[in-house]
Amino acid sequence: MADSLPQLEKHRADLLAQISQLADFRPGSITSTQGRCGNPNCHCHKPDEPGHGPNLRLTYKVEGKTVTESFATPALQRKAEREVAEFARYRELSRAFVEVNAQICRARPVEDTLSPQEKKRPKPSVRKSRAK
Repeated sequence: MADSLPQLEKHRADLLAQISQLADFRPGSITSTQGRCGNPNCHCHKPDEPGHGPNLRLTYKVEGKTVTESFATPALQRKAEREVAEFARYRELSRAFVEVNAQICRARPVEDTLSPQEKKRPKPSVRKSRAK
């Protein structure tokens, strides 16, 4: 059986409380890169050498453009990992919030959404029609 309207509203309030308690977050993904540098005398250019890396980087979009940030310290990397994980949690909560709101919209009776003017019934006409 579906949840009652008060249960759905409580669930929505719980989701809002969880969203309001989220820590710092930002979108993006952390990926690993490997490659060769521009120095032809470096060890990475020797045969059977894997190159430099793996180097972890944060990638995200700004106004439609992909931006990539490297991490100067392991602490910055851990900070970014926490922020990206928190963003994933935000997306889950946001999806659940939209879903429960849709359920509330379906469950709420039409009468509860009418304005006082809409609730008034039009009075029947008291004028008599003229006989022909």
